[in-house]
Amino acid sequence: MGKKDKKVDAYIAKSAPFAKPILNHLRVLVHKSCTSVEETWKWSFPNFMYNENILCSMAAFKKHCTFGFWIGALMKDPDGMLLTGHNKTAMGNLGAITSVKDLPADKILSKYIKEAMSLIDAGAKLPKKENSGVKTLKIPTYLLTELQKNKDANTTFHDFSYTNKKEYVEWITEAKTEETRNKRLETAIEWMAEGKIRHWKYLKC
Repeated sequence: MGKKDKKVDAYIAKSAPFAKPILNHLRVLVHKSCTSVEETWKWSFPNFMYNENILCSMAAFKKHCTFGFWIGALMKDPDGMLLTGHNKTAMGNLGAITSVKDLPADKILSKYIKEAMSLIDAGAKLPKKENSGVKTLKIPTYLLTELQKNKDANTTFHDFSYTNKKEYVEWITEAKTEETRNKRLETAIEWMAEGKIRHWKYLKC
């Protein structure tokens, strides 16, 4: 049996009217296609886990929704429905979804969900990006101190990618005054405690 998360219920309930049927449809289809799927909450939107790996995710915005596979770049895509590489949207493989009619047929999307499951079972991993050198980020002591006071924020920050960490660090350290820095620090801790990246307000396709 799959496992649902009440945060996803709340997320859908608070979404725009157009988004609710889309999110509910996707949620039901994922659970139907992967009976052992577990819902989780990452980066301020719903994710679906399979065998401790992210299978897929969905999100709603002001005028559209998105849906994507974590390892979409490795999938065969026989029906040509996945956007990948430079054509990939900010958080999805299906582009901007404005109604249930924009979604692929259930039979096709279910087939893709099961393919993603097979890849996970086979141990498939996205290739790591090659770096010319090891990236290091100097994190100010006052930020580390505040993170230690908030378990959720601390976990989120340490789970972030290098880029997501850097965006918060630069935003805080580039403040012109101590007052502004302290306000940004307080806001950053609050946002990270909710699992949000620095520019969460501007996530879009």
